Amino acid sequence: MSLIWSPSHMAVFAKVIDLNGFSAAARALGVPKAAVSRAIAELEAELGLRLMQRTTRRLSLTPAGEQLLPHCRAILAAADTVRERAAELAKSHAGALRVLADSTYGRVLLAPLVPRFLERFPDIPLEVDLGEVGPASVAQYELILQSGESLPGEAGSGEWVRRVLGAPPSILCASPAYLGKHPAPPTPQGLLAMDVLTPETVGASFVLRLAQGLRREELTLRPKLAVNDPALLHSAVAAGLGVGLLPEFLCRQGLATSKLKRVLGEWQLPPQPPLCAVYPARLAEDARVKSLVDFLAAHIVPALAG
Repeated sequence: MSLIWSPSHMAVFAKVIDLNGFSAAARALGVPKAAVSRAIAELEAELGLRLMQRTTRRLSLTPAGEQLLPHCRAILAAADTVRERAAELAKSHAGALRVLADSTYGRVLLAPLVPRFLERFPDIPLEVDLGEVGPASVAQYELILQSGESLPGEAGSGEWVRRVLGAPPSILCASPAYLGKHPAPPTPQGLLAMDVLTPETVGASFVLRLAQGLRREELTLRPKLAVNDPALLHSAVAAGLGVGLLPEFLCRQGLATSKLKRVLGEWQLPPQPPLCAVYPARLAEDARVKSLVDFLAAHIVPALAG
């Protein structure tokens, strides 16, 4: 007899003992009683041991059977666990992949890629919501696309996997109307005399670091507006409220149509918080999640670079 069948025969032995009979074990396993009897006989032949005494009325374990039964029960329990886990995976891997995306990134970066993904993977339907990403909103989704590296739920709990897809370059820009009244400064120090619009501050100030070759500048600014929503920040800049620190991808259309002008374009700025794909660790091997995350990783960076 091939050893490949030994674990299944051992599981059958445990089932027979636990249900106190060949017929009950056969019903539970969905096989003929003769198959159960054959499995026990083949197991005993392989081991060279008698595992049980059988009469027409009762079963009793031999000393060898008593010693081997706990190990056979462990095999049976492991097989049951595999089946249960497989059923969970099959359920979780079926149907549309539910995606929640930060609204700013979703509209500008994700939306153009969704049709291309569906063409490439026609068997993976998507349900995409654009909105606020927070601990209270993530439970119903299988993949989260968010700005920043903080994880939903408890950090470090091991329940989530995070993959960085790319960090958007930053630029300073303003509307022509604003620059008509406040000419663009020739050096970073000139920003101190201008209305500056920034992402969230620490306290009342915002530290801006710039680089030009080997030169470095660090400014402590007091923003006219500090907001954690890049779309709102972009709207304020376009409305002529000041010089804004923005993701470059949000400004491309405005720059192309001359509705926005770059400020200190020869200086480099730190990138914006990275765009991350976050998903439950239990879905790390989900083919739908892996396909979309790999696709985004391959296409987001070129999109961010313009």
